[in-house]
Amino acid sequence: MTVQSSENSSRRGRRSTKMDGMPLNDMPWWRWRSNVRSALHMLSDPSFQRNVWLAGVDGYGDVTDAVYRLVEDTWLDNWSAEKYVGTIFRDAQEAALVDAAVLRVLRIMHQVGPDAHVSVYLDDPGWPEAVQAAWDAHVRLATSDGDDPGAPPQTLEVLRIVTRAA
Repeated sequence: MTVQSSENSSRRGRRSTKMDGMPLNDMPWWRWRSNVRSALHMLSDPSFQRNVWLAGVDGYGDVTDAVYRLVEDTWLDNWSAEKYVGTIFRDAQEAALVDAAVLRVLRIMHQVGPDAHVSVYLDDPGWPEAVQAAWDAHVRLATSDGDDPGAPPQTLEVLRIVTRAA
């Protein structure tokens, strides 16, 4: 994707080639970051997990959906988030926190299986540690983006709308 000059763009105003020092002309890193943040947000919130996932509320996916959003486009299940410093992640600390969360969540997913019921994840002895790691990463990314880490997770439809916006 290349950034168009404002005279060629269908949008008014000047378009920057960077956002907080991160290039806009790469594969849309902000879409990847949005997916990673959405997943970490859901994986880091025990109340959400009980009240939405365990209750079967529509619109948010399930644990497996969150894990796939975390690793699907980024391949964080195959290599370190460090690879994305300067594109998806702002610095090595963000990357290290994301790596810690990914490793803990994937360890449980591989033990219980991707099709396990939400309660199996929540009852796993390692789940509180995975939730804490996801929370640490979520807080760091949300704060870096100027968002409230305590706000409730957004639906997948809102995520789709956000990631379609350019």
